Amino acid sequence: MSVLIELGDDRGAPLEERRPPPQVSRRWRVAALVAACVLLGGAAPAAGLTPQVGPAVPARATVLGAGPLLLVVDPDRNPPTLSAYDSAAPNGPPRWRVTVPPAAGWSAEVAGDLLLLVERDQALGARVTTARSLRTGQPVWRRPERVYAAGNEAVAVSEVRSAAEPGRRVEGTVHGVDPTTGANRWSVPLPSTAVLRALPGLPGRVLLVQDDGLVRLLDARDGTERGRGQLPPADYGPDNPQVVDAHLVLRHPNGGAVALTGYDLPGLAQRWRAPAQPGELTLRPCQGLICGQDEQGRWAIDAGTGARVWTWPAGARWRTVGGPRVATEPLVVLGMAADGRRSLVATLGRDGRRVSAVLPAGVTDCRRVGAGLICRDGTARRTFWPLDTP
Repeated sequence: MSVLIELGDDRGAPLEERRPPPQVSRRWRVAALVAACVLLGGAAPAAGLTPQVGPAVPARATVLGAGPLLLVVDPDRNPPTLSAYDSAAPNGPPRWRVTVPPAAGWSAEVAGDLLLLVERDQALGARVTTARSLRTGQPVWRRPERVYAAGNEAVAVSEVRSAAEPGRRVEGTVHGVDPTTGANRWSVPLPSTAVLRALPGLPGRVLLVQDDGLVRLLDARDGTERGRGQLPPADYGPDNPQVVDAHLVLRHPNGGAVALTGYDLPGLAQRWRAPAQPGELTLRPCQGLICGQDEQGRWAIDAGTGARVWTWPAGARWRTVGGPRVATEPLVVLGMAADGRRSLVATLGRDGRRVSAVLPAGVTDCRRVGAGLICRDGTARRTFWPLDTP
């Protein structure tokens, strides 16, 4: 039987939501445990977790995770500020704080020893990328487009303007960027629009998928083509295809149905094909597998063979926590506890689903940052919950 560990209702929750008397609290613990067992079908025991009180975050601030940093952009200061905290221990003082230009939105990632901070417009399209020192936050160079990290390298693209789906496609020319100076190292023109994906499992490589299905695997350092192939027509985007290690999985129409097809990289030789449920389907990497969610629930497949590793029918009722997707780490999802006020935390990975904690009432708006979740706690401060992951 699963064991759920309380994370401390007294920490960070609003006064009116503090823990009830012990006999009531025990009743809620039993209810949450029963709910977890029913929904999860028996999960591994959870470890005790202790939250850390993080930085005070203004209501309109943006919180981002990027490599070892937790970033807080405060747009209400004049000028706006960017503060960087240690993502493993955000309760300490900021590593550094710098001023930044005003923007409607932000995103960030790490390339080597650089922080690539993207300023976004009202439609959430990329406007400018500034490369900053991870150590000091000081600007190193600035480019008027989106710059992606590819391991220790970087590539720059012009995003197709779209209010509905910003950043799904790129156009014009792909440029390899010298991380030291921000200058172009190489350029590859695009005949139409395309999707560009950096590949965490293949550091220093980027996948370029054109509208006509032509796929090229490029070396981000010098632009050398390391592989190419042809994929069937599909709705190409940041989540399609998915790449885990040296395997690519594409969701695409197949006659009157939908299929998942697996390919090997770099040569894009087809290895397997399996039917998929019609309707909405999302795919994400999770600890070396491809985790899928459709109207029936959640499941995971081996990207190299297409074999179903596990199935979780109740998983459709759980929501995925936002944040960076790391192929080697499990996916984190939240579900509602039996009392309707607290959240169950589960991880999805190679060994299936596992309940790891119960978040107290009042903890909301959680995002994956580093080795844990950063959440609102009903006050101006954020709480950091270390994840007990396998």
